[in-house]
Amino acid sequence: MWKNKKIGALVLAAGYSSRMGDFKSLLPFGGVTVIERVIHTFRQAGIMDIRVVVGYRADELIAVLDGLKVPYVFNENYDAGMFSSVVKGIQSFQPEIEAFFLLPGDMPLVKSHTVRLLSRAFDKVEADVVYPAFQKQRGHPPLIGARCFSEIVLGNGKGGLRQILAQHEGKAYDVEVLDEGILLDLDTREDYQKMSSEYYRRDIPTKAECDAILLRMNVPDPIVNHGRVVADVSRKLANSLNQAGLSIDVDIVIVAAKLHDLAKGQPDHARMGARMLKKCGYYKVAQIVAAHTDSKSEDELPDEAAVVYLADKLVKGDCIVSINERFSGALDKYTGNTEAVAAIIERYQRAQKMEKAVEQLLGVSLGKIITDPCYA
Repeated sequence: MWKNKKIGALVLAAGYSSRMGDFKSLLPFGGVTVIERVIHTFRQAGIMDIRVVVGYRADELIAVLDGLKVPYVFNENYDAGMFSSVVKGIQSFQPEIEAFFLLPGDMPLVKSHTVRLLSRAFDKVEADVVYPAFQKQRGHPPLIGARCFSEIVLGNGKGGLRQILAQHEGKAYDVEVLDEGILLDLDTREDYQKMSSEYYRRDIPTKAECDAILLRMNVPDPIVNHGRVVADVSRKLANSLNQAGLSIDVDIVIVAAKLHDLAKGQPDHARMGARMLKKCGYYKVAQIVAAHTDSKSEDELPDEAAVVYLADKLVKGDCIVSINERFSGALDKYTGNTEAVAAIIERYQRAQKMEKAVEQLLGVSLGKIITDPCYA
């Protein structure tokens, strides 16, 4: 693993967690504790110099940190607020640290990919502070450069860290990330329950992240609308197959269907779309997107990729059509191009085979499933 030795991370975990009603840092999250999950995120991004500021219930937290071999900084004035913890943390870094990530310890959904992007940006641009932004909204963790250190340490705390960083706005740089986690913290018990469930689906982009991906790729509205209809058809097919005894992942099917044409217009757009999703860490979704034009599944029972493949062949533009209607236009368009016509016929026959297999399994026509309101 590549390691960044000039960038550190400061995790704030000294507070009371009063709104949560429990000590947030030690709550279970994704098979470990919240604080462990945050530390793993930085380590996966190559950030090894991690300091955790402790205060309230410090002994319990220190026992976990010792096991992780992570240094801690005790803030005896933790009841004075976050700024005092930031000052303590900065003072603990070695002189060679040129910048540090600042992350509250209750934000375990931040992706390591986001941390890597911010680190690269800091190396390339001349900025005092590099902020992650999701859909134009800044979040955590900002990457704070050394030119801010002395001002923070010597600050009187009035206005907090925000006021000091605002003075460096002229040398701030925003990195647009596809990571809604930069905005999400464990403020309440409801937040904790929701985010705990979302963690186990972290390999699937959220609805907001899907929208951000489509926006980043400048996907035209007609293609976005096509994806929405394919997603609706995919959902109905997946639910019906599950009722028949299969185990189709409905969530991943819906997301893959929404994003299947995100690189439409580029050569080999299925592969290009899949590559972009892999870079963001969405490997399962990428596999389905890669297969949506030429699914090679020979399984007797349909899987997620087959569902999206079939649903795509039942939608033309934003209209639900039969497979015959879907392919007739393509055959007419490429008349005279023997190679293209052969590829279209192969996809056509594969879709027909899938349609027949699904209808036999469900005992009802696909047309009824995707148009009858009873099939939700």
